[in-house]
Amino acid sequence: MVLVTVAGVQAFPTFHSHRQSINWTQPEDDWEILSIPRSIVPHVELKHLENRTNAEASISDEEFLERLKRIKNNTSKSRMLWYDNTPDGLAYPPFVDKALKLFNLKQVSYEIEHSLLSKVSCTACKAGAGLLLHYIHTGKTEGEIIKMIYQFCSNLNIQSPRVCEGVANLFGTEVVYVLQRTPLGPNEICSFVIGDGCEDTYNPYHEWEVVFPPVPKPPVMEVPVPKEGAPFFKVLQISDTHYDPHYVEGSNADCNEPLCCRLSSGRPANPNAAAGKWGDYRKCDTPKRTVDNMLSHIADTHSDIDYILWTGDLPPHDVWNQTKQENLEIIKETVRQMTEKFPGVPIFPALGNHESAPVNSFPPPYVNQVENSIAWLYDELDVQWRRWLPQSVSHTVRRGAFYSVLVRPGFRIISLNMNYCNNKNWWLLLNSTDPATELQWFIYELQSAEFSNEKVHVIGHIPPGHSDCLKVWSRNFYKIISRYENTIMAQFYGHTHFDEFEMFYDPADLSHPNNIAYIGPSVSPYYDLNPGYRIYYVDGDHDTTTRLVVDHESWIMNLKEANHYDYPIWYKLYTARAAYNMKALRPVDWDNLISELTANQELFDLYYKNYWKNSPVRPTCDAECRKRILCDAKSGRSHDRRHFCSELEAKVDDESGKSWKSWIYRGLSNSLNITLSAVQLVL
Repeated sequence: MVLVTVAGVQAFPTFHSHRQSINWTQPEDDWEILSIPRSIVPHVELKHLENRTNAEASISDEEFLERLKRIKNNTSKSRMLWYDNTPDGLAYPPFVDKALKLFNLKQVSYEIEHSLLSKVSCTACKAGAGLLLHYIHTGKTEGEIIKMIYQFCSNLNIQSPRVCEGVANLFGTEVVYVLQRTPLGPNEICSFVIGDGCEDTYNPYHEWEVVFPPVPKPPVMEVPVPKEGAPFFKVLQISDTHYDPHYVEGSNADCNEPLCCRLSSGRPANPNAAAGKWGDYRKCDTPKRTVDNMLSHIADTHSDIDYILWTGDLPPHDVWNQTKQENLEIIKETVRQMTEKFPGVPIFPALGNHESAPVNSFPPPYVNQVENSIAWLYDELDVQWRRWLPQSVSHTVRRGAFYSVLVRPGFRIISLNMNYCNNKNWWLLLNSTDPATELQWFIYELQSAEFSNEKVHVIGHIPPGHSDCLKVWSRNFYKIISRYENTIMAQFYGHTHFDEFEMFYDPADLSHPNNIAYIGPSVSPYYDLNPGYRIYYVDGDHDTTTRLVVDHESWIMNLKEANHYDYPIWYKLYTARAAYNMKALRPVDWDNLISELTANQELFDLYYKNYWKNSPVRPTCDAECRKRILCDAKSGRSHDRRHFCSELEAKVDDESGKSWKSWIYRGLSNSLNITLSAVQLVL
């Protein structure tokens, strides 16, 4: 058992004597991996195989917030007001002092939404966490704290009042519950949540390692190029549908909330602000007609699909306005759609971070109180997913929404719940040690697969190298991939909404690429994107099969033209091997592509167009943008960019003329040109 007691907060020692003490013991978990059934009978019959702090702040909450609002609206006086100790200049908690001097709260909101977290978000996080801890320490009730969250959000114009109210009510109870029980202070909390964008604070409560069985790693086998003309599986990946049942054509697409294009978004200010019939490039999710049209197109165009990878995020982005019941209805509705459009086609789903209400809330199994347990979601997933999955997976789905299925002889799919690496999942602050024992189970499944000479594809939602994935979880996952590189042939994720990939390398030898994660495009245009999906061709059933992805193609709908002509057309945007002139799609081939994208601007421009799904409103990409995108591809381990990307970034800087060598070279060249010009004039 792990005993976690609310104790002193290192960052603010003055809180110690005032903190409300809640003794919290993590319940024992007697789950035995070896006792659960496994999928050992091939599950899929392929139909188309033959074809291919203290009380120093003595003012009231209302006065405190009013002061913050005045400071925000009058930055020229902010420092005087903040430090003045006269009756008109009251003191505030120091953690708020440090953050609110910045007052770039819109930037913070943008960074959180896009997972591009900087020191601005880090400071804001510390202020927010410190403020919440301050109110917990001083004995505020849950209701008072929720009211405070709403007033803080609303009075500082972080979001609209109704969004602030919804966020406070949806997230407040959970956040208070966790912060009352965590021993962490603001520094540790924000380093945990934000990662390398917020210093690397050592946190002994969240340092752990998975345990590998005492079985030596087999010699690494060189991955051959798949045999041309061999049988293959045709596989569809659909991700991030974000179906919005409340989307209304002609409604305001340019609102000031996280999701627009609804009646509640108000009337558009002008015709250009009106939501399109088939979707919109602004902060709008997918209308039902677009989902239906896409599924019909896929069923007609790709009638020979062998199976489907469905990598999560079904509900829309109205995260302030969701209920458990509404999210369950969206899950049921989309399952119905998939079943009707693809009768008899096996579907392997993975859980997204938006399926829960509130979003990102996935308590581990030891949180079993009725009001906090996640059983309401996992039990229903088991019912819905049972349409496609064998009964043997029910136990792990109900425990943690992960499972393992033998698809064909020698070929297994493992679906992981990546929300247990989600750093926006506040429940992990209580204990992040291998939540739900998922990674230990994952090792058991991989070791069993290795013994049985099976090849494995891994599916999930949040890519393990993404900044939304906890550093400690991602580090352990990276080790697992390296240990079982002979067994895991590919990984498939969603979440980012972009068309991209992530590389994995031997931790002891970064010159040895050992795995590839394919990140499929979103159906949702949220935002500035065209809707899209992916088709993979996987090495099929034959004696020398590698189970590698032989090739893949991305299909999109041009949203601008669909709205203009009221006629959506889905078309193939590109095929990977042809577009990038790749011999095969082995890890070494993808690693070579990163090198070429670093050196070849024209090739990178093509990749960038495909990354954005050929969106006509995509932004331009400068050297910093190019480094970020290429580093994302290089980093299958989160929050460790310095380890993977320094050489890549130096090459981009050198090509773009930003490096010190280029600067000196340009200086010498300019000096030489001036000298030569002067000599010519003299002569």
